[in-house]
Amino acid sequence: MSRTLIIFGLVLVAAGLLWPVLGKFGIGRLPGDIYVERQNFAFYLPLTTSLIISVVLSVVLWLANR
Repeated sequence: MSRTLIIFGLVLVAAGLLWPVLGKFGIGRLPGDIYVERQNFAFYLPLTTSLIISVVLSVVLWLANR
């Protein structure tokens, strides 16, 4: 369990560090991502981006467990 949490933490750190680089490729601004902007309020829900990241991580973890 501790190994899984450490790997999960490292993946989150790597994603945080790579997020500006991935933004240049369009990750985070895909069709299906919800963005609402009002006068004093902004709401962003990266729905499509989250789904793609989830699928990629699922495949990577599945391959790692084989």
